[in-house]
Amino acid sequence: MNRIVMQTILSAALLTASSSTTFCQMTANESKASVGDAPADPGPLATDLSGSVRPAAVYAGMRKVADWQTARIAGSPSQDWTFATLYVGLLAASDTLHDPKYRDAVAKVAEHYHWTLGPRKLHADDQAIGQSYLWLYREKPDSQRIQPLRSQFDEVMKVPDDPAHPIWWWCDALFMAPPVWSDLAKTSNDPRYLEYMHREWKITSDLLWDPQEHLFYRDNSYFNKREKNGRKVFWSRGNGWVMGGIARMLETLPANDPHRAFYIDRLREMADSVAKLQGADGLWRPGLLDADDYPYAEVSGSAFFVYAMAYGVNHHLLDAKKFTPIVQQGWAGLVSHIYADGRLGSIQPVGAAPGAYTQGASYVFGTGAFLLAGSEVSRLATK
Repeated sequence: MNRIVMQTILSAALLTASSSTTFCQMTANESKASVGDAPADPGPLATDLSGSVRPAAVYAGMRKVADWQTARIAGSPSQDWTFATLYVGLLAASDTLHDPKYRDAVAKVAEHYHWTLGPRKLHADDQAIGQSYLWLYREKPDSQRIQPLRSQFDEVMKVPDDPAHPIWWWCDALFMAPPVWSDLAKTSNDPRYLEYMHREWKITSDLLWDPQEHLFYRDNSYFNKREKNGRKVFWSRGNGWVMGGIARMLETLPANDPHRAFYIDRLREMADSVAKLQGADGLWRPGLLDADDYPYAEVSGSAFFVYAMAYGVNHHLLDAKKFTPIVQQGWAGLVSHIYADGRLGSIQPVGAAPGAYTQGASYVFGTGAFLLAGSEVSRLATK
């Protein structure tokens, strides 16, 4: 039996839904509205917050946003990638703010699903919630918290590679899945999960990395697409997913891993490119190479950039003199989009490319990115 036939058989056995969509997959008890909304009148912006990177100021912004968001999603658990991104942000906020209520909210979700992943076993989006399960496992090492995850990944590793049809065929996947595989390898002391991650990451990178712009295409359908100004289409959030994913993955990748330098180089190259594209307001537009065509800053992509660059500075991977001011300006820009009630606005809805949205648009994955950014930005002042 050849490799293509084998992959087809195993993929069919593992997938329970099409892997061609990245849109939310909702169960009966999940409210689509809870993912986010875009009211015509979101109310006034907050006047009680500062864009300073002093820890107390950062904590205030994080808490205001986290409290608003947790109230909005109460009673709406989800295994979807949109919520998985929020959950890891809430866990970071819980640690940073020393407040267990955010962690408790995520733990209730994990228990609700009995620590299982989403229904599409091969799909990176449905693996993303594993980041939270592993985080919670470290706090309370109970095998029941990671056994479903480990069993599923053992199945996934049996699917043969086909570089012509990568499992992680879109750049967003590099945030969703690799941190889970790296963390599981560390947690279980099983190098097989790292070997799998390195192999699939390289396949995706070889396909989607642009060596001239040092950015990632969202997927191969964008190779020949152009912005109105004639430049290539590089999605802000898509590249934010990649940079954020590298930072998340480096957290658990062994210091002596022979591939570590490759990921650090990618982070540095992307940070250099992104830094040149920062707007006067400290943020980035949806289409990175044609900012003039997009009226509003895009907060979710910007938050991931701030998170990844702050992580790089804090862990001595990026030059502090160059990148600290970029992070500071970026954080101030993010805080300027917090409303009086705690809503975080200017977040592009679920999509696959630069798109339109209103300034009041708020979605859970953007909140997760913001809380991850705050967790790293708050450490800058202490350094």
